[in-house]
Amino acid sequence: MQRRHPASRTGRPRSATADTAILAATRQALVDLGWSGLTLSDVAVRAGVAKTTLYRRWAGKNELVVDAVAELFDELTLPDRGSLAADIEGVVLQFAAILARPEARSGLMAVVAEATRDEALRERIRASIVDRQKRLVIAGRARAQERGELPVEVDTEKAARTVDLIFDMVAGAVVHRTLVSAEPADEEWARGFTRVLLSGLAAVPNGGDPTGPA
Repeated sequence: MQRRHPASRTGRPRSATADTAILAATRQALVDLGWSGLTLSDVAVRAGVAKTTLYRRWAGKNELVVDAVAELFDELTLPDRGSLAADIEGVVLQFAAILARPEARSGLMAVVAEATRDEALRERIRASIVDRQKRLVIAGRARAQERGELPVEVDTEKAARTVDLIFDMVAGAVVHRTLVSAEPADEEWARGFTRVLLSGLAAVPNGGDPTGPA
């Protein structure tokens, strides 16, 4: 049975099937045309919907691309790999693989640039991508606490700040590595990054390479 959602801009029912087609068409347009070439008209043709259908759902191109990219990050999972370090490495590699996709790379870089002068867009990125993916940090910490690898924080405000900090360190490092430095975030890099994240710089021998073999 098709699930219906109330439209955000009119009283007409919203089709989940149309939303799925539109977001998929947006990602394909990013691959084929890039950010600068993508238009709402082209997305509508690709999705097989009227252009007015897009405007009933999204205010413009920026918001549409944010939601299309957000769906890619929803693919991230947290399989139990036996330890906190291994769990982090697994997520880092998944994240890097998504960022290597042209639709994620061009879409994310473009909307982040646009958001520097658009507070509403920045909030949409935070709500649709950042806050949604903090679920991985919350789940990973809970699992590590159950294993006895991390202490339980009883102060809920402090725990929330810790989640924010962990997310910022992981996401910031992977985005910088893959999109800014344009270097591979491979297994060796993920292993070294995780070691520094968990142990701190004091654990890196003087003159040592934190991304090298343990």
